[in-house]
Amino acid sequence: MSSEEKNPLGKVESVDTGNVVIKVIEEKKLNSIQVNNLLKIRSTKTGESIIGLVIKIMRKSSDKVEPDNPEEAIVENVIKARLVGTFLDKHGEKSNVFKRTLETVPSLDADCFLIEGEELSEFMKSLSLSDEAKDKSLSIGKYIISEDAETYLDGNKFFQRHAVIVGSTGSGKSWTVAKILEQSSNLKSVNSIVFDIHGEYKPLEELENTTLLKVAGPMDKEDKEAIVYLPYWLLSYEEVMAMMLDRSDQNAPNQARALFDLIIKYKKQNLEKSGKTEILNNFTIDSPVPYSIDEVLKELEKQDEEMIEGFSRREKQGPLHGKLTRFIQRLKSKQTDKRLNFLFNDNSALQKYEWLESLIKKLMDFNNQKGNKIIDFSEVPSDILPLITGLVTRLIFSVQQWADSDKRHPIALFCDEAHLYIPLNTETSSIEDRGLYNFQRVAKEGRKYGVSLVVISQRPADVSKTVLSQCGNFISMRLSNPDDQNVIKRLFPDSLGDFAESLPILEIGEALIVGDACLLPSRVKIDEPKVKPKSATVDFWDEWKKDQKEKGIKEALEDLRKQSKTK
Repeated sequence: MSSEEKNPLGKVESVDTGNVVIKVIEEKKLNSIQVNNLLKIRSTKTGESIIGLVIKIMRKSSDKVEPDNPEEAIVENVIKARLVGTFLDKHGEKSNVFKRTLETVPSLDADCFLIEGEELSEFMKSLSLSDEAKDKSLSIGKYIISEDAETYLDGNKFFQRHAVIVGSTGSGKSWTVAKILEQSSNLKSVNSIVFDIHGEYKPLEELENTTLLKVAGPMDKEDKEAIVYLPYWLLSYEEVMAMMLDRSDQNAPNQARALFDLIIKYKKQNLEKSGKTEILNNFTIDSPVPYSIDEVLKELEKQDEEMIEGFSRREKQGPLHGKLTRFIQRLKSKQTDKRLNFLFNDNSALQKYEWLESLIKKLMDFNNQKGNKIIDFSEVPSDILPLITGLVTRLIFSVQQWADSDKRHPIALFCDEAHLYIPLNTETSSIEDRGLYNFQRVAKEGRKYGVSLVVISQRPADVSKTVLSQCGNFISMRLSNPDDQNVIKRLFPDSLGDFAESLPILEIGEALIVGDACLLPSRVKIDEPKVKPKSATVDFWDEWKKDQKEKGIKEALEDLRKQSKTK
């Protein structure tokens, strides 16, 4: 990348550890510069240049005065640039290599050049097309400042460091996710799960190596390959308590203890019947071992009505008499709620000890089935959505954690509409709190066990700060809400200065990409995916102009009544 034949744009006037101020030689050159343009600054080392990102363009009065007019100050044209890396003509056996580190800072009066035209294209290509990057590249779009240069992300670092994809409704988040899934579907052993909350990713099953799963709805009865059941015995004790127990009830401690003892009792009986002696000696209440909720209810009813022998052989009420009534009612109401079919389905196959292996293979297998799994959660009630998504996450993390390190296969979790189940604020011991705990654990520890999070949301201000702070890659599309903008600005590195100021004015499909997977913070136009998600955007005016008859109201009411969409 050579600028030696060009006249310098200006010279370095002042330097600190991360910024330089450049005095522009000719005023007319100031008009050709824009914020976020790239500069090349001559280094003190041969074969090395320092790359800067323009963050401010100023015309200011200096302390000097015109010799012929002492009362008139001299006006100076200056540029402030953030130093973002070093460009090497030669690095080992490689040429034209960009590094994000600064081995030197510019000296005063060092020549500065604007990177533009063909030189800009060559530089942007050098970021993406290094020999090392080709094998692990994730193609995402085109650079705005050089539209003939493809934007590639480091696929390893993108998932290793967790990622965030945010943007207002209609900004292109779903297209971006579809583009990433499209790229990954070409990999032989891809392994990912998309939490599809509204069923908009269903068309993506057309992609290579991609399959569609669905959490069982009220009308699903059989244990089919594409249907996912999550029986109640998979819930941890704390998750059961969050879902079943009313902690404001004065008898809540007695109810919790009674349920604890019964779950332990019936899990133990199941292990004894199955001859699982080794597990029997070491299991806990949270071990994923089947037990019968019907037997638990019968025993609770017995204890709630129990009379015991008292003084003078007269009967008196047992220790739990009448204290479990409300708890039993809540438990029965959950059991009979058709919306919770995926939890309380009475299929005997779901009670077998071996069934869990088939579930885990459905979620995590990549050899005998397609590796990209899109799970439709659209029929899961919104009030327990955090608990159920958290349950799936906990199961996957636990399997990865207990697997031998040489047998772990990495898996990525794409969390669409993350603000609905990875919330910023929760109530203590609530359903949201138990679900959030599982996602926070993956965010903090998942990298060690090959579990990656891709957090996708239109409201980053409503997403857990703990989870966002653990993410090292950001694809941020247009954000119009000031609170959302501020969240992303705080997550961007301080060295980027005002780079995030363009968030509210990005075009549809444009994104700011920052992080470990991208050598240079960039504004990118995301490529259109081959298979597009089902758009949630309705063209109101166009639809209103058409001559249409009433459609679908009767069917919608019937679906509402039976809590299941007509296929």
